[in-house]
Amino acid sequence: MKILQTVVVNQVLTEASKNKLLDKYKSKQVQIQKEIDQLKFEVKKLDKTKKFQPASLKVHFEKEVDKRQEKIKLLDFQLEQLEILPVGSELKEREVQALVDVEVGCNWDELIQTKTIVVKDGIVEDIR
Repeated sequence: MKILQTVVVNQVLTEASKNKLLDKYKSKQVQIQKEIDQLKFEVKKLDKTKKFQPASLKVHFEKEVDKRQEKIKLLDFQLEQLEILPVGSELKEREVQALVDVEVGCNWDELIQTKTIVVKDGIVEDIR
């Protein structure tokens, strides 16, 4: 019988991966800031047309802007934490599903232990 098991994928932080993550976080920030600017532009545009109820419309747009500003704050925090982390640290990158063979006589406790794959610069370095 086969069962699905969650496997954690950890990334070993190297200078290259650290720079890649920094770039990824910064580009996300830029994208979210563009979305905020676009939302503000849309509010001004709709405000001038007077086709919608301004109060409810502004509340909706303000909520959307606030959501994106929270995402930017989270990215700021992640950037700060990434700067602090030393090279060689392991970061949880994602979780994947794996098929595990279960047979009569298998050690169940050993079988259900969380497995971890360690990746360094895109190459699998260890499976625990």
